[in-house]
Amino acid sequence: MLQISQLKLPVDHTDADLREAAALVLGLKPAALRSLAVKQRAIDARRGHVMFSLAVLVEVENEAAVLAGRVKPGRVEVAPDETYRELDACPEHGGARRSSADLSGVPVRSPASASEACAASAAGARPVIVGTGPCGLFCGLLLARAGLRPILLERGKAAGDRARDVTGFWNRGQAFNPESNVQFGEGGAGTFSDGKLYTQIRDREHRIPWLLRELVRAGAPEDILIKARPHIGTDRLIKVVRTIREEIISLGGEVRFESRVTDVIIDAGVMRAVVLADGGKIESGCFVFAIGHSARDTFEVLHARGVPIEAKPFSIGVRIEHPQRLIDRMLYGQWAGDARLGSAPYKFVAHCGTGRSAYSFCMCPGGLVVASSSEEGGVVTNGMSSYARAEANANSGFMVEIRTEDFGSSHPLAGIELQRKFERAAFQLGGGGYRAPAQLLGDFLAGRTTREAGKVQPSYRPGVEWVDLRECLPPDVTATLKQAVAKIDRTLPGFALPDAVLTGVETRSSSPIRIPRDPATLECASIRQFYPSGEGAGYAGGIISAAADGMRVAEAVIRNASRG
Repeated sequence: MLQISQLKLPVDHTDADLREAAALVLGLKPAALRSLAVKQRAIDARRGHVMFSLAVLVEVENEAAVLAGRVKPGRVEVAPDETYRELDACPEHGGARRSSADLSGVPVRSPASASEACAASAAGARPVIVGTGPCGLFCGLLLARAGLRPILLERGKAAGDRARDVTGFWNRGQAFNPESNVQFGEGGAGTFSDGKLYTQIRDREHRIPWLLRELVRAGAPEDILIKARPHIGTDRLIKVVRTIREEIISLGGEVRFESRVTDVIIDAGVMRAVVLADGGKIESGCFVFAIGHSARDTFEVLHARGVPIEAKPFSIGVRIEHPQRLIDRMLYGQWAGDARLGSAPYKFVAHCGTGRSAYSFCMCPGGLVVASSSEEGGVVTNGMSSYARAEANANSGFMVEIRTEDFGSSHPLAGIELQRKFERAAFQLGGGGYRAPAQLLGDFLAGRTTREAGKVQPSYRPGVEWVDLRECLPPDVTATLKQAVAKIDRTLPGFALPDAVLTGVETRSSSPIRIPRDPATLECASIRQFYPSGEGAGYAGGIISAAADGMRVAEAVIRNASRG
């Protein structure tokens, strides 16, 4: 099989156009192509011309001859092998054994190895995973398929119950629940987001193609396999995480909801047990902490018990909303609104005279700005889209970097306190009832308080209070955001729309801490049997990178278990 990259075609191309273009690159006639399939499809909207840029897989006779002299260098290559092979053996627990193809690329160990793993599990060595976000779920899935019967602990509720709590808080005046919200519950923070599945991490082990296939297998739309910037959407993510959980349980694992870890027991540099809010204690020889970036009380417990924690930079900013139709016209011109393109996304970075940069984060085409608090008395915003991305507004985080020297303290948890400071300021500025402070962009630039909405209606629920956002943002952030607007408007004309809505504050773009770990074993650098993982521990930044890190940790756990 050959792979052709960067095959450019117009938006309205046909299958025949695609075959003809591929054949032309290869120096062949269309009839000479035995098969053709699109591997990846991206939208190229640069320089005012909107086209699809495709990577396609083609089967032809005599590939060596084609590669030898009929094609332009770099455009065509033998299709790379992207099989996930990191686990050369993965047993299943009990029951009928499936083929490696059924396991989407994860081969199966011999029956003897499987029985040994299950015996170790029965002897009390069942891995304990704290957190059921993408990191915890995919770590648990691999461990369950390895016959290790993991126990997953989730402080929040199952996805369906969690969704009812979240939407009740947003739309029906239901009280805020600090244990069941956008940050806590099955699926993690990514469940209430745009469900973006692209990342810039290196993937030499080909975990990402495997992850995407697994998501489709669990109910995600098949187009995520070929879109260059795939997303699922909150409305479909709930089903996906539920399906993964059901498989873990079917393989002998357990998922325990409303099971918050309140303490850990560490003895002689080894983690021995976790203690739950109900007083229960779970002992194990393996603890994976995949707790996400907002489990601040858990960070505090770990620090108090001597776990090494390092402060890490993060960002603070606001959500900015524009009409989606404006963004579509800005990027797609005459093709704006074409169903083949969908709602247009954007991305920007602006380097400013303040010595800081402003950048877009978690851009949500056709989405909503949502209340994302995890603690009482604080307002936090984020963005969310359904799969259809059909809401009236586009929104993204409009963020500015915060450095560790800005924290005002050398304490490893100082970044958390800085986040809290501005979340609480936003809560008070919004009136104290989880309404968010908001301001029109034109007023923000002019330094005046907004009195009423303009042409862009804010989507945030439970609602907004019109204010001057300078009162809940660091001065350097305010100055950088103001300078950035004109720079961004030069590349995205229309971005400086005076009626665009700014809603504050956004503080949870990444974890403010990192827990150092051994690069070989992935255990904590100074505490054995403890695996800090995913975004909360400082090793991921989104759904796919968190899931991939969970896989890496599962691989390490399985290797360590096989060594005895």
